[in-house]
Amino acid sequence: MPFHASVAASKSAIEGLVKSLGAELAPTIRVNAIAPTVTDTELASKLLRNERMVENMNERHPLKKYLQPKEVADMVAFLLSEKSASQSGQIFQMDCGIVSFKL
Repeated sequence: MPFHASVAASKSAIEGLVKSLGAELAPTIRVNAIAPTVTDTELASKLLRNERMVENMNERHPLKKYLQPKEVADMVAFLLSEKSASQSGQIFQMDCGIVSFKL
């Protein structure tokens, strides 16, 4: 997997930043992050450019789907709302099971 080390390092840095800023800025500001799997956006268009690739991507994920932008937007809305007032320093994985289940 090319560039895996740089991707892993940057993801670890973001996680550390979220936790550090969450602690530093509490209780005034909450800091959280979303870690989405493949999402149907222009950025992922090369991964989802034909029906076979879409089917393969669905099969890779235990929930047999990948994300739609609205799903991520809904998580953002939740995190900005008072419903998440007790959450800070968290990384919210929206992975359709691909990382969580380790199948």
